[in-house]
Parts: sequence; C-alpha cells; structure tokens
Amino acid sequence: MELSAALRQCLLGSKSGACMKFHSTNQTVFICNTGIPKVNVASAAIPDEQPEVDVSDEEFLQFDTTTVPVIVTLTKVGRHYIVDATSKEESQMSSAVSVSVNRQGLICGLTKSGDASLDSSVVLDMISVAKHVSEQLMNKLDSEIAAAEVMKEDS
Repeated sequence: MELSAALRQCLLGSKSGACMKFHSTNQTVFICNTGIPKVNVASAAIPDEQPEVDVSDEEFLQFDTTTVPVIVTLTKVGRHYIVDATSKEESQMSSAVSVSVNRQGLICGLTKSGDASLDSSVVLDMISVAKHVSEQLMNKLDSEIAAAEVMKEDS
C-alpha cells in the first residue's frame, strides 16, 4: 500500500495494519529529518557567574535512526496472510498480527487482533514473514531518505 493511501486511512480513523505501518515509517522519516542545534556551554570563570551558552545556527546533530523499528501487520484470511491488508481485506480476516522489528531482525513488539486463535506455528511463520518484509521496508526507507537528502543538497 502506498503511504498516501495509508495516510488517507489513518485520517479517516482506521486502526488497520496499514495505519500502523504509516506511523512507524513516518516516525523514522521525521526523526531522520530532525536536526538539533549544536550547543556549546563554557563554564564560568567565577563560580556565581552564568556559563556562556553558544547555540549554533549552522551545525546540527542528527538522530540515529538505526535502532528505530518498523511495524509489519499480517492479516490472516483463510489459509493465507496478507501484508498490510486493505479495509476490505480486513473485513474478511480471522485474525491479524502486527510485529515490530528492528534492523537487527529482533522483535521489539507483537500484537494480535481478531477473534480467532492462532496456533503457535502460525504465529512463528507470521513472524518470519514480518522479518523478511521489514528488511525490505527498511531498505526502501533508507534509499528514499538518501534520495531526499541528495535532492536537498542539490537545491
């Protein structure tokens, strides 16, 4: 699902996996684009004096986004899993699992929704698929962020 479609679903109040993916993806982009001005604090020569604070207008520190996880939602419809299902597909689901995965492939969180129970082997299979999809998503995010930074430097 394209991010613009996911945004539309979120703005309309959807609690779908696509909305969770949109929020986790945008969290990474926003953090990556946030710069904190470099601040130097010089200690005062006299103990009762205020220290000199210099806030740079030119140097900014960037957040490290390498530890920010992404969320992948797998919706179970029949015997199949759908990654980031649409609202129409979700209406036919028996259950769904949202998995938060970091760059090292470690699971940071897992949520199950829906009324049907899931066998542990199904959950493990869904986690495996989520890890694979999250790796692809992070690679796509990295390339999009790098392209945006190049465009920013060129302008």
